[in-house]
Amino acid sequence: MTRALRRQVFELNDHLIAFYDGRNTLRLSPDPNWVDDAANKLGVATYAIHQGHDAIVFDTFPTIDQAQWQRSTLEAMGITHFTIVTSHWHNDHIAGNVVYQDSEIVMTARGLQFMTDLQADLEAGTTLFGPPAIDPVILPTRTYVGSTVLHVGTIELELRQINIHSPDETVIVLPADRFLLSGDTTEDTETFMVEYADLKIHADNLKEMKKWADFDRILPNHGDPERIAAGGYDKTFITATADYIENMIKGARKRGFLDAPLEDFAGKALRRCEVSLFEPYREVHEFNKAGVFPIWSNR
Repeated sequence: MTRALRRQVFELNDHLIAFYDGRNTLRLSPDPNWVDDAANKLGVATYAIHQGHDAIVFDTFPTIDQAQWQRSTLEAMGITHFTIVTSHWHNDHIAGNVVYQDSEIVMTARGLQFMTDLQADLEAGTTLFGPPAIDPVILPTRTYVGSTVLHVGTIELELRQINIHSPDETVIVLPADRFLLSGDTTEDTETFMVEYADLKIHADNLKEMKKWADFDRILPNHGDPERIAAGGYDKTFITATADYIENMIKGARKRGFLDAPLEDFAGKALRRCEVSLFEPYREVHEFNKAGVFPIWSNR
């Protein structure tokens, strides 16, 4: 049963738009699946930087229907030329690319490697994150390593690759606006862990990212829609994410780790309102603990 989900468009300034969907009880399917039970349940934001008839779109949503809503909204504004930047290879960031297969799609070279290696699994939808399948998987048409600069008219964007959450992660800095579009490097209430062995690297890289001097505000792909609509998070959001990761690494060696609640690892950030408690993230925390424990409990 397909139903329309709650959708919002936030005009953050005269050239930056956030699209937000999810955080509701409506489902695409009664069966367990990664769209309903992970991405849309937690809420998904994507972004567009536009000027004149051109737009750069940062991620394209977990479903074709959502991506078509995103594109149709932009086309109604007179935008006719799109460039897609894909933050990383995970399902909820690439599924909507099929709506933009007539456009240039930019990603890290590492991301293309992941997508090429995993294409058959992604299109089958039976392994990795499970159903629904992403068929066809639309691969990037342009890649970069390290960093690269793009323009939308007179607006400059810098794409930077950083190993946080996923080794192929791209974040975007808008230096004139002092915004960081953070992809999945930061997440409210807490990060969704996948690459467990790299968690120490992620925490260290978060601390380095916080030192970047060309942004003050952060716009994540998964976060509180009210915070995003109000202009995003400050740099304490990065500290909150790094602290949660480090607390999980340390906590894995302690008795009772697998029974410990979210507040034991993110309590300080919650009390300081650096992040907010969205109840479905308790399930994410349980998922994280199950992955962290086998790798970090004996280190």
